[in-house]
Amino acid sequence: MKKIMIEMPVITECMVNTCSYNVGSNCHARAITVGDGVHPGCDTFLQGPRHTRNAQQSAGIGACKIMGCKHNDDLECMADSVKVGMIKNEANCMTFSAR
Repeated sequence: MKKIMIEMPVITECMVNTCSYNVGSNCHARAITVGDGVHPGCDTFLQGPRHTRNAQQSAGIGACKIMGCKHNDDLECMADSVKVGMIKNEANCMTFSAR
């Protein structure tokens, strides 16, 4: 498999303990996608038992579909780091900040 290295904001904390990618309050997906165009939800959230094999890997933000966030530049997140947590029983980007 050919791999690429890209810079993206790292997820420094994930408080969504019911997500399969969460181990020790850290996200271990390769990258997450945020938003549906309006709501800054974590589209990568997968409720279920842990299945992460590589707990050394930390996730980043692969794409952000929230144009109304001040960190969004051409559908990519430009925040230094990101936190994910629960709002009204939904996994959300806690770093979201309206323009």
